[in-house]
Amino acid sequence: MKIDLVDVFGSGALSGNPLAVVHGGDDLSADQMLALTQWLGFSETTFLLPPSDQAADYRVRIFYPGGELPFAGHPTLGSCYAWMAAGGLPQQDSAAIQECGVGLVEVRRDGTQLAFKAPPFTRQGPLTEDERKNAIKLTGVNPDAVVEAVHVQNGPQWQLLRLSNAADVLAADPASKVPLGTDIGLAGPCEQGADADWELRAFFANATGRFVEDPVTGSFNAGVAMHLFGSGLTQGRSYRAAQGRKTGADGLVECWQETDGSVWIGGRCAMVSQGGALLPIA
Repeated sequence: MKIDLVDVFGSGALSGNPLAVVHGGDDLSADQMLALTQWLGFSETTFLLPPSDQAADYRVRIFYPGGELPFAGHPTLGSCYAWMAAGGLPQQDSAAIQECGVGLVEVRRDGTQLAFKAPPFTRQGPLTEDERKNAIKLTGVNPDAVVEAVHVQNGPQWQLLRLSNAADVLAADPASKVPLGTDIGLAGPCEQGADADWELRAFFANATGRFVEDPVTGSFNAGVAMHLFGSGLTQGRSYRAAQGRKTGADGLVECWQETDGSVWIGGRCAMVSQGGALLPIA
């Protein structure tokens, strides 16, 4: 087995969300995959496998410290990047096709970055009043700053609190412990002239129930982008999101909608370590 370390969505060197990508782990059990993920401590670790669908170029299993995910964004870009860096050649010229828990996901090169086509929502619509109050309590946001509270699920069970501005997003003071399965994110517009158009933060419960802030989150950005474009809350058909400032990261995510209505989420990928030997997991 080999393992790569990839920096995803960074604005420069070592500024994005780290991802571990394991090649050749076909014989690992789900428990072993989860154990390695928890030991590494990254937001996610992925395992590249042969596809079971003939239309796919590769299959990926995505784990976070609390279990397995059907889809996640920065693991999708980082896994595709590692697969191509190891010599993977897509069947199509236009895009690589990833097989994962939600089905087939398109990933393509767009200039110097990779981008994935946002999968459809598995749940959307307003939070209930109890869900809204709970999300506000757990994220520690100012209740008066909340403009909207909606589901933007696309694999992870993301709830979105849309806030008045980026300053309100950065001022949030989340709880330390939450129920397992909690996935809540914040988004607010940046001031005119800023490097980004929207500021995002995303929080999830790890295996011990600690409320962890993710440096840069592709799945949450995808859910937010689909909601913003679908609700007419953006100017034009593209915007840039910033994420990670409160974690020490400096992530940038490019979000756009094409004329066919599809939403794409793109960012920079960089190899930090390639082809390291991974010994058998006892």
